Amino acid sequence: MRNVFKISLVVLSVLALASCGSKSGSSDSKLTGWTFNNPKFGNYFKGGELAGQEIPLGMVAVEGGSFTMGAVQDDVMFDWNTTPKQIHVRSFYMDETEVTNAEYFLYVQHIKDVFPPSEENYKHIYSSVLPDTLVWRKSLGNTDILSENYLRHPAYADYPVVGVSWLQANKYCKWRTDAVNLKRLIDKGHIKNIFANDSLRNFFDTDVFLADSGSLFDGDSTVYKKGVRMRGVASKGRDSFQGRKITKQDGILQENYRLPTEAEWEFAAKANVENREYNNIRGRKKYAWDGKYSREKGRKLKGDQLANFKQGQGNYSGISGWSSDGADIPIKVKSYPPNGFGLYEMSGNVSEWVADVYRPVIDNDANDFNYYRGNIFTKKMIGEDGKVVIANSSNRGQAAYDTLPNGRIVPKELPGSIKYTPITKADSRLRRNFTRSNNTDIGDGDLNSSRFFEEDELGTKPSMYNSPKDPKTFTDPETGETYFVNDAKKRTTLISNKTRVYKGGAWSDREYWLDPAQRRFLPEYMATNHIGFRCVTDNVGPISSKKKARHTVR
Repeated sequence: MRNVFKISLVVLSVLALASCGSKSGSSDSKLTGWTFNNPKFGNYFKGGELAGQEIPLGMVAVEGGSFTMGAVQDDVMFDWNTTPKQIHVRSFYMDETEVTNAEYFLYVQHIKDVFPPSEENYKHIYSSVLPDTLVWRKSLGNTDILSENYLRHPAYADYPVVGVSWLQANKYCKWRTDAVNLKRLIDKGHIKNIFANDSLRNFFDTDVFLADSGSLFDGDSTVYKKGVRMRGVASKGRDSFQGRKITKQDGILQENYRLPTEAEWEFAAKANVENREYNNIRGRKKYAWDGKYSREKGRKLKGDQLANFKQGQGNYSGISGWSSDGADIPIKVKSYPPNGFGLYEMSGNVSEWVADVYRPVIDNDANDFNYYRGNIFTKKMIGEDGKVVIANSSNRGQAAYDTLPNGRIVPKELPGSIKYTPITKADSRLRRNFTRSNNTDIGDGDLNSSRFFEEDELGTKPSMYNSPKDPKTFTDPETGETYFVNDAKKRTTLISNKTRVYKGGAWSDREYWLDPAQRRFLPEYMATNHIGFRCVTDNVGPISSKKKARHTVR
């Protein structure tokens, strides 16, 4: 009995010491015996195993796995654009709803605060993030009320934002990464609440924070309160910076937000977890919900539509007194039941941008693991002084701009952010997994697949396919208005490396487009009144934090 007591005491002591070590972030190397996070042993650091793995705000966990990407049912068009292929997708987190007007307008307000359009250096930055509210106008329709109110009126605050191009959606994802990380650092006491300081420019960039934090906040180092605590290091003065600088390895910062790939979006929308039986998929899914029909079967709401879509010519919501889908334009998010992953309105309401460059077919030779077309591999630009190059760091952040094909002026990068450059041949030399920086048209032939791609068979070129060369090329001497002059570049197709995929049916679409497998495309700089977006972020660590699920039988 005494021996049992001694053994129990030893086991409890070991468990207590192990738990203390894991909480403090200190542990010993299992292969060398050196101690991590200890200045007496070189202060070689190791983050906590579970750090940074909580579910991000507003998102749900989507456990990855295999699924059939493409049309698996009712392919009435016999469209090879959606040929079925088995793909594996890694686990990720996804917004449970589309980004709303209120959330996007928060971004708009912050950009205006950080880069005031009244300052010459920043005059085009604010306008570059504004949604195009004129997408609601119709030549033969009375829709100006939506152009004037849909974005800013509180009645539409929780409606999905539209009029946002693919380029703008990507910029929002980058800003959201920085906004979330800034809030985390403030909440954990690493940074002072900069929003309470009116004299401080509250621009924050995660990459700059990790690479050269002294470049942020106009060089005011007093903003930083503390870093990561180190064992055996005496505390400095009360107003001095404590600990060491935060690194990526500490797991404090949020993984980058981004647009979902086409494979991720379709996998999340189909939610085959609903019709799984053991390790097999039972039946085929036509919609984001489980079932073959678009109407509610329950007694309370029987007959109501399960998504917001156009039901026929001139029929957007049903007849007066019996609105079968509840909306004639986009509707408030979470107005319909979620799918098996807990995601709302993956079919209907608004279509959504995904990250991929559009091609009419996904090759049989395409990567079957986390498929994505659009990779452009870059690296941080390093200056002669060995430090990262900060964009437009001279002249208090004079921004550099590009002119898009539709004439919109956008910044090449936000002043104060890190400049990136494409990888070089030396970086890819002797590699087998990639050979170049821009992989958007790799393996598809593109222009080389067309024998006569440089010939103009019709002898004429519609100007709508040509881009404005310079927004200041011609100015009317009487009115002072500036007119765009289109270039004469030869173009043979609307499909290019600047054409992006969007998925899902919208409020203005017929039922055919509710199938998550259907895919369409639009140039990345264009916006419509039926395309919105939602963000994803990568899951780090195991594919699932849950134990192996048992089979589901219905």
